[in-house]
Amino acid sequence: MMKQISPSINPEKTLDLLWTRVRQRGDLPGFSKVVTAIVGAMQGEDDREFNMTKTVLSDPALTQRVLRLANSAMYSAFGQGINTVSKAVIVLGTETIGHLALGLKLIDGLSAASLGTSSDTRNEMEKAVLAGQIARQVASSTTRRDTEEVVVCSILHSLGRLMVSFYLPDEWLEVQARAVDNGISENEAAYDVLGLGLDEIGRLIGKRWGLPSGLVASLKDMPPRADIGVSHEPLEHSEWLAAVSTMSTRCAGVLCEDDDTAAVDLTEIAENYAEMLGLDSAVVLSAVDAAQKVAEDESLLAGQGKQTDEPEAQLSLPLGKPADSINILKRGVGDMRDEVATASTGQVMTVALETVYQGLGLSRAIAFLRNHDEGKYVARMCFGDCSEELLPRLTFKDAYQPDVFHAALANDKMIFVEDAQAPGFMNKLPRWWRDELSASRSFVILPLMVNFHPVGFMYGDWDNSLPAAKIAPQEVVLLDELRALVVKAIEYRSKLEPSWTRAMR
Repeated sequence: MMKQISPSINPEKTLDLLWTRVRQRGDLPGFSKVVTAIVGAMQGEDDREFNMTKTVLSDPALTQRVLRLANSAMYSAFGQGINTVSKAVIVLGTETIGHLALGLKLIDGLSAASLGTSSDTRNEMEKAVLAGQIARQVASSTTRRDTEEVVVCSILHSLGRLMVSFYLPDEWLEVQARAVDNGISENEAAYDVLGLGLDEIGRLIGKRWGLPSGLVASLKDMPPRADIGVSHEPLEHSEWLAAVSTMSTRCAGVLCEDDDTAAVDLTEIAENYAEMLGLDSAVVLSAVDAAQKVAEDESLLAGQGKQTDEPEAQLSLPLGKPADSINILKRGVGDMRDEVATASTGQVMTVALETVYQGLGLSRAIAFLRNHDEGKYVARMCFGDCSEELLPRLTFKDAYQPDVFHAALANDKMIFVEDAQAPGFMNKLPRWWRDELSASRSFVILPLMVNFHPVGFMYGDWDNSLPAAKIAPQEVVLLDELRALVVKAIEYRSKLEPSWTRAMR
């Protein structure tokens, strides 16, 4: 039952003060913008996997952590050796990667925002991270396949506490003092001090950030049932998420306090929530213990994990051609070989484009497909420096013209142009390139040919801000193999995906 609010407390005044402080101190750095992109990719109807890959690749720290976690023991059932974000999305799914990305960005944002702040905010952040770890272990003990959603919900379960402690520190101290003095929960005390509960504040912030509605609905305190031991119908999904999040948050609070009564308190929490979660209390306690043991490794969620041997060049936004480009290309081609027989043509194309983009350290990589009915080539995918307005302008007729692009397509040969600005070369460049891509210093064209007919090509360039690049003979071999794998995927799937390939015939 909701606590009666004192007439002197105005919830609207509290929210106005909170939003004012957010504007003054700045929203969680970079979080809102990335959340919008991640949620858009999760909820979009078209090209969800490509859009999710593009969103992750736009953030170097997020790219690094997604790849590390995709290769961790947590996902060992899916196999190891995931080298591209594209393959991680294929193997783990858009929803899993989306929730994983949301959790990582929240932790990154909180970590950056809490630097130099009070210990209260840092303590609350640590509890939120630990709650996510506990939730992951609990979810792994069930037959459900929504582990990352549970993790995000459990981290966000403390969102109201985190925001109040960070932006309203004086009010937060008053909430804590009132809870202790009156022997009530901090959520109840918040009604007296702020006019609304901490969980309600969390839901309002979640809506403001545009978080998925199901996730926002789970951000509520779920007390244990009064009739423990009595069988009940299984909880609805959002209720189950709220129950796991509440239980995990309470356990995290006990563990962070490190009192002598911790073992007793944890046992009581486990017994109170086990039946609601469809688990035995011993399983819940085992999950909590496992979360404690992996806490150090899982701290990589906050950017503090152990260093790995993975090359940073692959895991960051390209700043020119990386020194280990051959190894990056090899790993990407390996990902493609694994997926040709089972993945869709679009998925294989996405892995290929990401491999070219990362392996050559391009400013942008674009996939063009031939639309035979309309007699033209159109840009369909792009990683890197690509605005939403750019792709629709990248189109040209498929009728032969004496330029470098038609030459590559007619001869089925990769073409590398080291100096596109050379005066004697300008007459070999089509008008559409000069109008839209003329800031490029160098570029590469990788034609795609099926039954001696061009179906499209991959294009990548380095702009003038990047060091001059060359393509070594061994890289040419790998790029030709990459082209062959894309063509093989098109041929293999053409009968199964006529709608995708019809535009290329």
